Amino acid sequence: MAPLDPHSFTDSSHPLATHVSLSLYFDFPSSTIHASALLSLPRPHSGPLFLDARSLSISAVVDPQSHTPIPYSLSSSPHPIKGHQLTVSLSNHSSLLLVFTTTPSSSALQWLSPPQTFNKTHPFVYTQCQPIHARSIFPCQDTPAARICYAAKLNVPHQLSAVMSARRVERRPPAPGDANMACDDSVWCAEGRAVEEFVMEQPIPPYLFAFAVGEIGFREVGPRTRAYAESAPAVLDAAAREFAGTEDMIRQGERLFGPYEWERFDLLVLPPSFPYGGMENPRMVFLTPTVIKGDSSGAQVVAHELAHSWTGNLITNTTNEHFWLNEGFTTYAEMRIVEAVQGEERAVLNIGIGWRGLNEEMERFKDNMEFTKLKTKQEGVDPDDVYSKVPYEKGFQFLWRIERQVGRPAFDEFLKKYIATFKFQSIDTDTFLDFLKANIPGIEKEIDLELWTEGTGVPPDACEPVSNIYTKIVSLANEFKVGRMPREDEVADWQGQEWELYLENLPKAVEASQILALDARYRLAEFKDYEVKVAFLQLAISSRCRDYYSEVEKTLKEVGRMKYLRPLYTGLVQGTGREEEKIFAKRVFAEARDGYHPIAQGVVESILSKHL
Repeated sequence: MAPLDPHSFTDSSHPLATHVSLSLYFDFPSSTIHASALLSLPRPHSGPLFLDARSLSISAVVDPQSHTPIPYSLSSSPHPIKGHQLTVSLSNHSSLLLVFTTTPSSSALQWLSPPQTFNKTHPFVYTQCQPIHARSIFPCQDTPAARICYAAKLNVPHQLSAVMSARRVERRPPAPGDANMACDDSVWCAEGRAVEEFVMEQPIPPYLFAFAVGEIGFREVGPRTRAYAESAPAVLDAAAREFAGTEDMIRQGERLFGPYEWERFDLLVLPPSFPYGGMENPRMVFLTPTVIKGDSSGAQVVAHELAHSWTGNLITNTTNEHFWLNEGFTTYAEMRIVEAVQGEERAVLNIGIGWRGLNEEMERFKDNMEFTKLKTKQEGVDPDDVYSKVPYEKGFQFLWRIERQVGRPAFDEFLKKYIATFKFQSIDTDTFLDFLKANIPGIEKEIDLELWTEGTGVPPDACEPVSNIYTKIVSLANEFKVGRMPREDEVADWQGQEWELYLENLPKAVEASQILALDARYRLAEFKDYEVKVAFLQLAISSRCRDYYSEVEKTLKEVGRMKYLRPLYTGLVQGTGREEEKIFAKRVFAEARDGYHPIAQGVVESILSKHL
């Protein structure tokens, strides 16, 4: 017996479940879910079956045919990364029913009280299961090597509604039998409740399991797309306007990568605490409200999550050690969609921002270059701690290098064949490389594939983008070093992306007077686009320009996206002689913590513990 994944107790000799039927009763006052999960195996199995569990209270494991108990044990103390090992002792069983309750400390769930929501009247709960948090919602083989279909019944207060990364079946009153065996039907059939049913008929890795429950409305955006959000007309209307071009992006994705296999591509704008820009849950992408910028530029995040419909959701990395197979491919696919819809110059700006970010990550990991590789070793490593732009941007650069070598038409043909060959499978780096060499003979003689996938740092044949607008922006940033700010006519047509690229290329330590002068002319600290605002605030922090610390505090308290939290908190506390900033950061986090998702709480705590 051997582990299948360094982040899971799943054993390589055990069968992988193919289906789970979930019954979930949402108890908002206690921030818990009373639940059962019927796991189906591909064949009868005798002996132990290892499942992952975290922050779950297990009540029973039952044979669904005989209704008799199945022996089980839960490891006495949790592994610091993997949580608890749930061992179920099977005797020629092909299915098992688990009865359990989540706890308020579930790392996948954020329970928001009414004051934390937009309308301030009803509670809200949502999930974030990537990379290894599905185990805190239900016991499972929580590895992307395992792909499952599922059905779910969500029992919610009648004034609330639910959405899932699955096909909606119906909404109806509770009925006897909604709970599986060993659950209390009387609770499930209580008045003032509703049951919403969903099914996911395509096999997905557990990290793509997702739901949200709250006061949720929607607007129609296209033939395959609705924009969902809390039921506030201003939010819903703004989301619909921002994402009006979604159908065009889907069609371009189909042209480039093959059929869209998921039927619908709906979008849910979550409360500000959502820790990521977007999460590619199939059929129901989750988005931060910071992508609603008012100029449709937030659609670029949508392009990335849409690209995952082919690269990530259809073809998945077997473990987080091969995460670049998800994100590198998706960053490349995003670039191609953006180029097709918004033009080459816009795509080049994306590549330029990514290039800058990749080189900054080299500095972040200078003391542990293992995490500058594409194919990494993560035994004993929490994937949330080493989450970075490396798999995104170095992975993109690798694929872009192959495209330059063989030409775009040949690479497009390769990509379509790759996706068609491995769809609905989970693969590793070696499988990809074998397929690459078989379909592009001699590629290993032209490109050092081992250096790209297993070497540290940025390979010498990686490429900074070239275009007129990109060169102009970088040149203007270089001139800032000698005190010249861009003239208003030079930036008159800039959108957030141009400003972001400009700020990212400025020196990290400049005089506070220069920061004040730049903001006095262009009001960057007040930008509605958080990419620009946070890039500017990072400069203010690195320059010790305390005039903007009130704006830093405001930003840290109004958004929970880790892309913003990580650099702002890190900038405040790293380095010597920053005692005042460290006290400030500790206070702000103490006051803002409850508004962050548990994943973000853990990341900020790790940053503070490292430097305080």
